[in-house]
Amino acid sequence: MPPPNDSLARPYRTLLTSFATWKLFLFAITLGSALVGEAYDTSADLVVRGLAGSDVPAVRRPTADLGTSLVARLTSWDAIYFVTAARRGYRFEQEWAFGAGLPVVVRGLLRALEHTGLVGPSTPYTGAVPEALAGIAVANTAHLLSVLILYRLGQVVWRDQTLSLVAALLHIISPAGLFLSAPYAESSFALLSFSGYLLFALSCRAERSPSRRDLYTILAGVLFGLATAFRSNGILNGLPFAWEVLRALPRLPSRPTDTIRRLLALGVGGVCVAAGSAGPQAAAYLHFCSGASGAAAPPRPWCQGYLPSIYAFVQRHYWNTGFLRYWVAPNIPLFLLATPMLLVLIQSGLEHIGDRRLRLADKPAESARLVALVRSAASAQVLLAVLALTTYHVQIITRISSGYPLWYWWLAGRLVRGEKTGKRIVMFMVIYASVQGALFASFLPPA
Repeated sequence: MPPPNDSLARPYRTLLTSFATWKLFLFAITLGSALVGEAYDTSADLVVRGLAGSDVPAVRRPTADLGTSLVARLTSWDAIYFVTAARRGYRFEQEWAFGAGLPVVVRGLLRALEHTGLVGPSTPYTGAVPEALAGIAVANTAHLLSVLILYRLGQVVWRDQTLSLVAALLHIISPAGLFLSAPYAESSFALLSFSGYLLFALSCRAERSPSRRDLYTILAGVLFGLATAFRSNGILNGLPFAWEVLRALPRLPSRPTDTIRRLLALGVGGVCVAAGSAGPQAAAYLHFCSGASGAAAPPRPWCQGYLPSIYAFVQRHYWNTGFLRYWVAPNIPLFLLATPMLLVLIQSGLEHIGDRRLRLADKPAESARLVALVRSAASAQVLLAVLALTTYHVQIITRISSGYPLWYWWLAGRLVRGEKTGKRIVMFMVIYASVQGALFASFLPPA
C-alpha cells in the first residue's frame, strides 16, 4: 500500500515524525525494562557507573538515578566493548574484534566538548556515562541521517519517490531495532554505506563529466572504507568497484584514455575500501607483533600468519566463529530466528541479479551503469547472508543487514504493489524489533 499523498508532499516531515515515534516506542520499552527489575547481567551497569574497568579500587556508589540506569540498559552486550574502547583505548586482544570507527568518533566528540567546556574531563571515578551518552547520540544521529540518505539514494537510482519514501520508512523500523539506538556501529555503518552508494550512483549519472564521475567514485570508496572501519563486513562494498572494472575492461581497446582514467579512479576507490580493513590490522600488528609497545611478552600466534589478522584470530579464538563452527544443535533456535532475514536477503538479491528486464534510465548506457550498481549491491547482500549462515554468529544478520539498501527497495516494491508478503515481512520486523528491544535492555539473548 503506497503512503498517502500528504506524506509524499512532505516526505522529510513524514520521515522525521516516523523516526521520532519509533524511537520513543523503543525507549519506552527500555524504560519499562529498567523499571521492571535488574538486568540479567550487571556488566553494563558496572562499566557505566565506573565500578569496573578502572585503574583505581572499586568504591561503593549511591544508587544511580533513572537516567543513568537507562544509559546502562542501552550499553548492553557489545556496546560495553565500544564504550570501554572509547574511554581508554584498546587494551586487550579480544577488544580488537570491534571496529575502531565508533570509539574514535566518540572520543573525538568528547574531546571537542571538553575543549569547549561543555563537559568536564573524564576521571576514573566518573564512570563511562559520557562515553555511553556520546555513543547513544552518535548512533541515533547516524540512524536519522541514514534514513534521509537512503531516501535520496532511492530517488537517484530508481527515480521513484513513493518507492524511495517507503524504503526509508522501512529502515526506521529495521529489525536491528535497539541496536540502531545503542552505542553500536550499525547505524554509523549504514550512514556511511548508504552515502557511499549515493555517490557511486551519482557517478553513474555523471558520465558527461568524467572529472565529476571519477571524483564521486573515489569519494564513494573513501566512505565505504570508513564504513569498513566501523564494521568489517563493509569490505563487501568493494563489489561495485570490481563489478565496474569488469564492465570497463572490454572498452579498453576502443577508448583507451577514458577507460584507463576510469580504471584508475576505480582502483583508488577500491584501495580506500580495503584500507578500512587493513588500517586497523596494521595498527594491531605494530602493537602486538613488532615490539613497538615495549611489552616483554612473546608475540601472539596470529603474528606468524601468512597474512596476520588479529580480527580473524580473535573472532575464531574468543568467539568461536569460522566455517560451520556455529552449526551445533544448541544453536538451532538462533538459526530459526535468523531465517526470515536470511530469506529476505537471498531472495531479494537473487531476483535483482537475475532480472534481465531491469531498466533505470532512458539512456541505455546510463541505465546499464545503474543496473550494474544494483546487481553488485544485490550480490553483496547475498554474500553477506551466505557468510552469516556458514561462518558468523548467524543471529547478527538481523542487525548487520540494516546497512544494505537493496532489500529495503525490494520490500518497498512489494508494499507499493499491495502484496501480502510485504505486509507480513513488515509485521515480522516490528514484532522482532519490539521483543528484541526488551531482551537487549535486560541483557538477555539474542544479541
